[in-house]
Amino acid sequence: MVFKLERERPASAVYQNQLFYITKEKHVRSYDFTKNAESPSILSLKKLGSPWTPPRAISYNPAERAILVTTTADGGTYELMNLPRDASGAVEPTDSKRGPGNSAVFVARNRFAVFNLASQQIDIKDLSNSTTKTIKPPPGTVDVTYGGTGCLLLLTATNVVLYDIQQKKNLAELAVNGVKYVVWSNDGMHAALLSKHNVTIVTKSLEQVSSLHETIRIKSATWDDTGVLLYSTLNHIKYTLMNGDNGIVRTLEHTIYLVKVKGKTVYCLDRDAKPKTMTIDPTEYRFKLALVKRNYEEMLNIIKTSSLVGQSIISYLQKKGYPEIALQFVQDPQTRFELAIECGNLDVAVEMAKQLDRPKLWQRLGTEALAHGNHQIVEMTYQKMRSFDKLSFLYLCTGDKDKLARMGKIAEHRGDVSSWFQNTLFLGDVNNRIQMYKDLDLCKLLHSCLKSYALTDTL
Repeated sequence: MVFKLERERPASAVYQNQLFYITKEKHVRSYDFTKNAESPSILSLKKLGSPWTPPRAISYNPAERAILVTTTADGGTYELMNLPRDASGAVEPTDSKRGPGNSAVFVARNRFAVFNLASQQIDIKDLSNSTTKTIKPPPGTVDVTYGGTGCLLLLTATNVVLYDIQQKKNLAELAVNGVKYVVWSNDGMHAALLSKHNVTIVTKSLEQVSSLHETIRIKSATWDDTGVLLYSTLNHIKYTLMNGDNGIVRTLEHTIYLVKVKGKTVYCLDRDAKPKTMTIDPTEYRFKLALVKRNYEEMLNIIKTSSLVGQSIISYLQKKGYPEIALQFVQDPQTRFELAIECGNLDVAVEMAKQLDRPKLWQRLGTEALAHGNHQIVEMTYQKMRSFDKLSFLYLCTGDKDKLARMGKIAEHRGDVSSWFQNTLFLGDVNNRIQMYKDLDLCKLLHSCLKSYALTDTL
């Protein structure tokens, strides 16, 4: 068995177009997503905790340009410090404030919460590090994190609690096992609860939207600007939509920690706490998102401009009840025929049936066309299958006497007495029926017919 001796996940926080993170050398740096530029060291945290223990987490306050850094050293310690405006090198913080705590997170412009695991207590402090309020969390609380303005998410081994700091009461509770990290969407309306092998998407009021299970450990997650959650495992970047549909975006050579996704670019930190960028193809999940939102214009645009082809996307569209869209992706005649029948596109079905020219396909097409009331295509399929009796009945239903008469001639020519007789009945053609009885020397039937219609015996 192989054990980690120290935490490999870099402490980081994202605010708008900036990433703040702590390097292996325990320096605070920032990364600008718009410029793709890394800043020099802003602060040195050498004196925070033990030299060989990396900080556990960082929380950023944009209003005060301040950070909260927590470390597991000495039973859990936090440090509050302001970031200098200019990154002029790794200077030591001059006005930092420290205290014991296992988690520390900003909850408002001038307030932060500190959770102490040993005493099972949450202190709400101001920026001078003075305690303004004390909260007793539910028994078994192991961590706290930001829960929206004025709120905290309290994590226990079996559930997550949304806690209102002002009212000092639980607003909502959700049973989710082993949540370790919470990742908020860009608009703050949804959050992803990450545990070792599960991702649960919830609303800001802690109502479950969807969940998924992974057999491989989940490492990190971030939200796309379209509202799709991307998450990383040991060897893949994957996506999940709000409705639970998920898939693979790309494979990974090394473990990474996602921090932001912008268009086709993924921003992440590696295990050495160095910013990296990766290119992905978001076509598949953006297409599925457009499908969920019924954004047909976006779907057609993706179909025209991308190479999104494959059995998986076709099967997905069929399963979701969109065979007419799947039809746009397929070139194989058999598959196109199946999809055309499924979505009732008879024109494409006829085209594919002509290409393949198989009796079973003509039969299926005839049944489907009959259900649609398209008698022209029904007629064509019966002709292809040489279903003479069905053709005669079709002409009877559509009132086409000329074609019925032709069918009688064809039956006579074929020597099919039953069909010939049937056509004379459909047409009400007594003279032709009498002639048929004469030709076949059916005297009794001839006399019966003559008597029925009060005609002179012509024998």
